[in-house]
Amino acid sequence: MEKTLEVAGTRVARIGLGTNRLARKQQNVAFVREAIEAGVGLIDTAHLYTGGESEATIGEALSPRPEGVVIATKGGFRPGQGSREVLREQIEESLRRLRTDHIQLYYLHRVDPETPLEASLAAIKEYQEAGKIGQVGLSEVGTAEIERAREVVEVAAVQNQYNIAERKWDHVVDYCAREGIVFVPYYPLRGGDGGRPVAKIAKTHGATPSQVLLAWLLRRSPTTLPIPGTLSLAHLTENLAALELELSDDELEALT
Repeated sequence: MEKTLEVAGTRVARIGLGTNRLARKQQNVAFVREAIEAGVGLIDTAHLYTGGESEATIGEALSPRPEGVVIATKGGFRPGQGSREVLREQIEESLRRLRTDHIQLYYLHRVDPETPLEASLAAIKEYQEAGKIGQVGLSEVGTAEIERAREVVEVAAVQNQYNIAERKWDHVVDYCAREGIVFVPYYPLRGGDGGRPVAKIAKTHGATPSQVLLAWLLRRSPTTLPIPGTLSLAHLTENLAALELELSDDELEALT
């Protein structure tokens, strides 16, 4: 099993860090730096997380930007925010908070019911063509929306809610694997063991149930890169250790 994946032109570990609870506190600034030292290569945030404090904390912690680290952010979450005007405002604010002139990976956070998908992506593409955005992604989309998006811009990543208990996007996982698109499951640890033999497999490997759930995602598709959220270095280290957990074919089948 490959333990790294190329994202935004950088090879990173296949387990990243979600930061939807990251408030701007000095201990969290230190935590972000410790996460990079521990081996995290992809940090995921969004314009709306903790009222903007998540982006600001990352910007403070990682300025200047260390090599080998990809920071991904998102904009356009609520209805009406997929317009060109709102996306421009949010992108500019994200650039300021992250203390950068280049966002390596930028997602349209949701497809706006009030704005055509193509129009939202055209606004993001303007920033890509200006060199302020590297790669473009989508969040909470099906294959039809991905294909529409690919008519406007190259789609590098798709971020949907997906875990062992939430399998709504199975077809998107498979589509991304076929097309070489990075699939980023958020809330990868939700749902517990879902009645599956997670605890038994964890005991067999001397691992934790969370590590088994992450290892299942890594085996599920070669282009998956889950982003479990945490504010604990111990928990982060535990998550990264799942990269070393190799599930057998029988174990994979039992979990699936």
